[in-house]
Amino acid sequence: MDNRQAMGSWLSGPRAAAEEMGVDFGYRGERLGLPESGPGSIARPGRRIAAIFIDWALCMLVAYAFLADGKAQHTSNWALLIFFVLSVLTVGTIGCTPGKRLLGLRVIGEDGGRLTLPKVLLRSVLLVIVIPAIVWDRDGRGLHDRFARAVQVRI
Repeated sequence: MDNRQAMGSWLSGPRAAAEEMGVDFGYRGERLGLPESGPGSIARPGRRIAAIFIDWALCMLVAYAFLADGKAQHTSNWALLIFFVLSVLTVGTIGCTPGKRLLGLRVIGEDGGRLTLPKVLLRSVLLVIVIPAIVWDRDGRGLHDRFARAVQVRI
């Protein structure tokens, strides 16, 4: 076997190369006991990214309209604070932000229950930092969800 094939191409990645060699990773969420598809399955990346953009746009709108005095830099700073508060309040109470709700997603604990306040705070802080949110594991969860022992599922 060619070493390039074993490492995978930069387009397909190492997971695709491993799967071609016969490694079975299972479906996303299988290790967590979640269904492969339908309600309760791991939320797909496209919906999750769209939901965060909806939430961010909502926060920018509120910041610009009520707090920033029309200054772009102030709008972004206020929006980040509003985003944090929105995340803590909505995920901590109903399990989803407005964007997640619109797209049929919900944040739950790995055990299937509601997240505790410390876990919601940790998840929200890491989400605001951004880097943990863009590093995903093989189940498609960001580090912010892994550290908070949370998972985003379809409803």
